[in-house]
Amino acid sequence: MSNDAAYAGGLLNRALNPATQPPPIREFLREERERLRRNVRSGQRVVDFGCGTGRHLVELASRLALGVGLDYQRAYIASAVAAKIPGAVYFIVADATQVPCAPSFDVAICMTNTWGTMSDKAAVLREMRRLAPASGRRLLSVYSATSIGARREWYARLGHAVTRETDEYLETAEGFRSEHFTVERLRSLIGQCEIEPIGEVGYLVLA
Repeated sequence: MSNDAAYAGGLLNRALNPATQPPPIREFLREERERLRRNVRSGQRVVDFGCGTGRHLVELASRLALGVGLDYQRAYIASAVAAKIPGAVYFIVADATQVPCAPSFDVAICMTNTWGTMSDKAAVLREMRRLAPASGRRLLSVYSATSIGARREWYARLGHAVTRETDEYLETAEGFRSEHFTVERLRSLIGQCEIEPIGEVGYLVLA
């Protein structure tokens, strides 16, 4: 099972159920939302890479001049569209490495370690920089190596027991792979950026 197949099977929806989440993961998700609200100002235009069913844009909708969420999973986009979020918020099925939008956003986001499950991280980051050109306005939230224990427990609760662990990723028996990062690795992949801890198990990167 690839990451694509795992998400197509509804992994995201199960993972976002708080009952499945170990406490460090719940704290990471709570603080992630706070950091996002703190970094997105009223009247801004935001593009969300790997938006899933649109939960981040739902929370930000009332303050946005424009919100665009993109994901390659049609079922997630269909759910986001069906929610009829008020305001100028739109969702499209798109490849995060080739987004059919003009560079007209104030902020580009890729949250909840979505970037850590993507195969072509450099191409996604290039698109985030193209669409939101201002420095420091591309936001990535990722897991740190201290997340390994909590993620092992979380994935097992979701029916995806971890069978392989390296310095860079966890992989389940089904082939789902989720990466984690050190500060040094983030800087080597991203270049100049600000890195802030999120809870005990992650980082917020402002690139």
